[in-house]
Amino acid sequence: MNKGIVYRSTGSWYLVKDTSGDFFSCRIKGKFRIQGIKSTNPIAVGDRVDFEIEKEAESLGIINAIEPRDNYIVRKSVNLSKQTHIIASNIDQAFLLITLNNPPTFFSFIDRFLITAEAYQIKAILLFNKMDKYSEEEKLEIKAMQSIYEKTGYTCHQISSFNKKDVAFISKLMEGKCSMFSGHSGVGKSTLINSISPNLNLKTKIISEQHQQGQHTTTYAEMFDLDGNARIIDTPGIKGFGVVDMESEELGNYFPEFLKIKNSCKFNNCLHVDEPKCAVKEGVENKTIAASRYKSYLQLLEEDTPYRN
Repeated sequence: MNKGIVYRSTGSWYLVKDTSGDFFSCRIKGKFRIQGIKSTNPIAVGDRVDFEIEKEAESLGIINAIEPRDNYIVRKSVNLSKQTHIIASNIDQAFLLITLNNPPTFFSFIDRFLITAEAYQIKAILLFNKMDKYSEEEKLEIKAMQSIYEKTGYTCHQISSFNKKDVAFISKLMEGKCSMFSGHSGVGKSTLINSISPNLNLKTKIISEQHQQGQHTTTYAEMFDLDGNARIIDTPGIKGFGVVDMESEELGNYFPEFLKIKNSCKFNNCLHVDEPKCAVKEGVENKTIAASRYKSYLQLLEEDTPYRN
C-alpha cells in the first residue's frame, strides 16, 4: 500500500503525491465514498491517504483509506442534502486576506472565518491587503478594524502583494509549514501567491466594477510546494463560512474575548443574550468587547444552523 498527500481535489479525481515525490491521479474506492461521510467531499486537499497503484505507466491509483486528520476547515455546502464542504485539512496556519473595498470584507465574514479556525484549532493570521491602493482616510479605517482583532489576540499585518518586503515577510512566516490562503474573490490571493512563488503563475482577474466583486479564478482547492519546505493551499473565493457542528452553548467559547471572562457571568450556561449580570454584555457596554464582534455572535446564534437545539 502506498501513502501520499492529496494536492488537488476536483470532485471525482484526486492528485496524490507519494512519499517519493511522484504524483498519481486517483479515484475513490466505491464503498469509501459513502461510508459515514457527511460532507460533499469525502477527501480534501491536505489529506494523508493510503492508495494502491492501478496503472503505474499512466500514474493512476485508487484511494483506499484516509488517515486521521490533525484538523480541517469547513464551510457550509451549497448542496442542501449535505452539511459541510471540507475546504482543506492538516493545516498549520490559515491566512485570511481582507480588503476594505474592491471587494469589501465585512466583520461578519472575518468573524466566521476566525470562529471556524478556533473550533478546529488552526492558527489564523489576518492580512489586510492592497494597502498601496488606499487613501489616508481608508488607511485609518483599516487601522481601526485591525485594532479590534489585535486586542482580541489575533496576528494582523498590513501588506501589499506588490511590495517585495511584505512578500518576503509572508514567505518567512510560511517556512516549514502548510499554509492555507483564503478570502473573497478579488482580494488578491492569487496575486500574492504569484508574488511569493512566480513560477506557479496562478490565474488572476480584475474586479467587476459593477458588483465590486472578484471573478472566480480558482474553482477548486489545490496545494503547491514552495521553497523553504513550505506548502501552500490556494482555495476558491469563498462568499461565506457556515459554522457547523456546534452547540449554541459552546459558540461563545470560540470568541477568545468572551471565553476569557465567561466565568464572571452569573450563570454557568450564560448565552450572553438576555441573562442578568452577563460579563460579556457588560464588556460590550464598556467597550472592552467590540460591538461588531458581539453582533457577529448574535447573528450566528440566531441562524437556523445545525448547532441550534
